[in-house]
Amino acid sequence: VDPAHILGLGLGDALVMRNAGGRVTDDVLDEIAFVATLTDTMFGDDAPPFEVAVIHHTGCGAGFLADPDFLRRLATRTAADEHELAAQAITDPVVSVTADVQRARTASQLPARATVSGHVYDVDTGIIATIEPASG
Repeated sequence: VDPAHILGLGLGDALVMRNAGGRVTDDVLDEIAFVATLTDTMFGDDAPPFEVAVIHHTGCGAGFLADPDFLRRLATRTAADEHELAAQAITDPVVSVTADVQRARTASQLPARATVSGHVYDVDTGIIATIEPASG
């Protein structure tokens, strides 16, 4: 699922960061911190609003992380910890997007002016449902 496409964004309309499952990980928070610091440096007091939209979708392949066989094979292939991988499973995108929004909202890496929202895209209907309205 291409977030820029489903949101109707054109080139330069927004920065879209993607990762497997769309989960808010430590690496994602660090990337957001980089962008926030860059924005602050470039624009100073005139910096535009800083909005983070976490979007998960139905039918996500990250659901396979709940399957023990898939999980074991992936952990072997990547030398990753099975428990850490399992924590990234998306079996219910409403639950996972809610958890990720809460994680982002409490992250020290985000600027105080940041707002965070959470959404679920239904791949069958093309509808994006707002699960967590934007707030800091």
